[in-house]
Amino acid sequence: MTNPDVSSFFDEATNAVCHIVADPGSDACAIVDSILDFDMASGEIATTSADAVLAEVARRKLRVEWVLETHVHADHLSAMPYIAEKTGAKMGIGARIDEVQRVFGKVFNAGTDFQMDGSQFDVLFADGDSFDIGGLRARVIHTPGHTPACVTYVIGDAAFVGDTLFMPDYGTARCDFPGGSAEQLYDSIQRVLALPDETRLFLCHDYKAPGRDEFRWETTVAAEKAGNVHVGGGRSQAEFVAFRTERDAKLGMPKLIIPSIQVNMRAGQLPPPEEDGETYLKVPIGRMRRL
Repeated sequence: MTNPDVSSFFDEATNAVCHIVADPGSDACAIVDSILDFDMASGEIATTSADAVLAEVARRKLRVEWVLETHVHADHLSAMPYIAEKTGAKMGIGARIDEVQRVFGKVFNAGTDFQMDGSQFDVLFADGDSFDIGGLRARVIHTPGHTPACVTYVIGDAAFVGDTLFMPDYGTARCDFPGGSAEQLYDSIQRVLALPDETRLFLCHDYKAPGRDEFRWETTVAAEKAGNVHVGGGRSQAEFVAFRTERDAKLGMPKLIIPSIQVNMRAGQLPPPEEDGETYLKVPIGRMRRL
């Protein structure tokens, strides 16, 4: 089995991580969970983070075959279409993206031109699907719970789990977004932890747990099984659901949730310009708390 060469890029502004997944036997690679820079106060967008990833791709003379998302992020904007345009890569996400689009298309009054069928993406991956990155074989596991459309990409000895798991000392993802489910998240985590113990897990975020001085975004199945503070050590589903439900009730909304979801549900594209030729992001007054 060929195992991927993984390079990661951490964005401290959003605590998000983007990964280059390269086939050591060819020039092929994929980019997982890309980041578009966004300043909430000014509404300015920049491609600094994405350009750093593309610069590494160019330095190593890699060919980007895929731009992949593990889910519709609520805490940073995706640079998926920017990278796809620059590289000719195909854009992929979980097949149940349409469920997310149907909920938030209504929340943001996206209009009749907004297709709620995932057609903004090139490929919609269902559970058990597989695809190639050069000589690497990638397998898709549907891992809902954080959102209904979450997927994990298993590529050789590496798995890209999105927000399903965090570092063992930080725990697991929230489940209180529309379509989220603590029961489903527990079951999804068990599927990830059923992978071989030595499987490397690459995360989408890190927030530095208390007592830890550096950011980390790579762990293993064995480390998560033994020491994850929310679900490790054989914690039962009932225990996890009770804990997760209580914890989620106390969490505030991610600071970039409103711009992020509007853009990411469109495969990273901005909403279409309005009558004056300008592009706007909407703030639905009070609706996010009523979902």
